[in-house]
Amino acid sequence: MGSAFVLGSFVAAGTFRVDRLPRPGESLLASAVAWEAGGKGFNVAAGLRRLGVEVDGLIPVGTDHLAALAEPALVRMGLPASMIRVHPGPTGIGVGFVGADGENCLAVHPGANLLLSRETVRASAASIASAAMVLAQFEIGDDPIAEAFAIARGAGVPTLLNPSPFRMPARDLLASTTILVVNETEAEALFGSLCPGRAGTGPLRAAAEGLARALHARGVEALAITFGAAGARIVLGGSTILDQPAYPVAAIDTMGAGDAFTAGLAAGLAAGRPWDASCRMAAACGALMVTRAGILDGLPDPGEVTAFLSAHAPGTTAP
Repeated sequence: MGSAFVLGSFVAAGTFRVDRLPRPGESLLASAVAWEAGGKGFNVAAGLRRLGVEVDGLIPVGTDHLAALAEPALVRMGLPASMIRVHPGPTGIGVGFVGADGENCLAVHPGANLLLSRETVRASAASIASAAMVLAQFEIGDDPIAEAFAIARGAGVPTLLNPSPFRMPARDLLASTTILVVNETEAEALFGSLCPGRAGTGPLRAAAEGLARALHARGVEALAITFGAAGARIVLGGSTILDQPAYPVAAIDTMGAGDAFTAGLAAGLAAGRPWDASCRMAAACGALMVTRAGILDGLPDPGEVTAFLSAHAPGTTAP
């Protein structure tokens, strides 16, 4: 299995379990609360490592008390503590609410994650150029991602971008992005920016090919849109469509499901698996994730993914 270089983010993540998600201006009592290491970049790196991928990368933290959470968390997940980069100021922090139906909402303050620089990335150029894939998300700034992706593409290394929390990727960043992974909300925002004349004219799944063509014209080779329980649609080369159904499971907690999907997709592709097999792996990782409470303990390992896919193979009768 190939290695991955992850431009990470680190967040001290608080999760509050509530009967339902709050309405504007409403206060709710939580039935449980948990604090753990998080951040989209850290979650994806941990998910990749749990799946057996060798991972290197950059994890920014601050100089406050929350920074002390990072090294034990990396060590616990089998990630090298050398990924950590310390910046003056606060560490990233996030708060999420999880309803009884498993749905969630959250807010993140990036803190030190926004201090990652092009210079820091350049110092890791050799690791980036030797990776099987370079991944990034938008809890960090555009500059370090653009630098890493330029180094990767110059070395023939594919790149994967998850623009979450969403902001419109710059044109030069899209030009160096091989794979773009977005959820339905993020895809709608992209559609409104890139295809404004067609925005809101029909179901997004049916319009995915048009969005993929607009992205392909800007350099993106593959678009993956996740639709939660409705599965995912992947468009390759702006025209070849792969539909990956979601596996039917009882959701307990949807926090981290997108990160688990991304890790599964990247792990499959980094190992040289074809797109259809990698998509099944990604969907299995996402499905397993939502059946478990908490993110780090919920990330699946290869044995769990293999057993899940065997149990859900076409023609298999549910027990």
